[in-house]
Amino acid sequence: MTLPSSAARPFFGWKVVAATFLLAVFGWGVGFYGPPVFLYAVVARTGWPVAMVSLAVTVHFLFGAGVVANLPRLYRRFGVAAVTVTGAALLAIGILGWALAAQPWQLFAAALASGAGWVAMGAAAVNALIAPWFSLRRPAALGMAYNGASLGGVIFSPLWIALIASIGFVPATLAIGGVMIVVVLILSVLVFRHTPESMVQNPDGAEHPRAQSVQAQNPMRRSFLRDRKFLTLAAGMMLGLFAQIGLLAHLFSLLVPVLGEALTGFAMGGATVAAILGRSLVGWLMPAAADRRLVACASFGVQVIGSLLFILAAGNAGIWLVFGIALFGLGIGNATSLPPLIAQQEFSPAETARVVPLIVAIGQAGYAFAPAAFGVLRTGKVAEATGSATLFLCAAAIQLAAMACMLMGRGQRPKCQAQK
Repeated sequence: MTLPSSAARPFFGWKVVAATFLLAVFGWGVGFYGPPVFLYAVVARTGWPVAMVSLAVTVHFLFGAGVVANLPRLYRRFGVAAVTVTGAALLAIGILGWALAAQPWQLFAAALASGAGWVAMGAAAVNALIAPWFSLRRPAALGMAYNGASLGGVIFSPLWIALIASIGFVPATLAIGGVMIVVVLILSVLVFRHTPESMVQNPDGAEHPRAQSVQAQNPMRRSFLRDRKFLTLAAGMMLGLFAQIGLLAHLFSLLVPVLGEALTGFAMGGATVAAILGRSLVGWLMPAAADRRLVACASFGVQVIGSLLFILAAGNAGIWLVFGIALFGLGIGNATSLPPLIAQQEFSPAETARVVPLIVAIGQAGYAFAPAAFGVLRTGKVAEATGSATLFLCAAAIQLAAMACMLMGRGQRPKCQAQK
């Protein structure tokens, strides 16, 4: 009995991309874009202090950062499909807890569940699902899959508000959580449980497997805490996301006085569309041999210009504001998708599987504090004197620091890694 060759059936990797795209829609739509809406709904329902409920949002992201760092271990023990379904169930239970919480401790318990669940459908999970199927075409594949995250924001941000207003907080979480569990279970059974080995296929659909170096096959398990490339990559990702999340958390309220609620909604949607465009362009057009740290620097630089154009707009709904939203939006998606691609270029395959969850965890732990930190910039005498200019200047400065970190990590790669 002979096994079927990889050429006997269509390459399964693109089905994995499509399924992961849908997973990201729910992961980010519920676990990332949901908590800001939950904060508003919980405060409206309970009358609890905004600061306390905001702390629950921080716990959601911080606890998730701890879980995501251990995802490789969970994948090895239980399998990717089982971990993904469990994550969806935990996220559904967690958001229901946000809606039902009658005591503060119940809210924080719900935040632990939702934080642990969503990371199994977040950035590290997307990379773990895509990486075994793609090598040379991984930038395009990851770019397509990560676009689900942006679409999740477009769909779920208004959907949460509409459902909570029309049917209530608890029914809304039951409906979305239930659909999410069913969809993720189907995806796991039909798609995520398969591997290239089980489908008798090679990465990128190649007819013959690519040779791997001895280092890639038998990597030495080592600490990355003294590795310059790892440290600068983790710091660059964390700083870029800190500036981005901090500014996005306050951008809606800053634009409403200028544009009104309706136009501000369109403006935020436009930024998300720009994010999809920016990520897609990088995924499809970036050469395989390109220095991906320089590409990340270019993306951060575009966002710096966008941040400065917000200042130039000076609170007026003019062309500078439109350009600012567009340029800042172009880099939103790349801040998440480029660091795993840099890791692929600079580390062996086995090391990349460890590096990506670690940098995602560090980034998430950092940006969990960004909304509160940027909120401080909107209070006090400095804010009264300069308005929102200080906030935009700080965002630009942090993005420049992220660029500096990326540049500091550049250098000659080992030949066995450069040829991957």
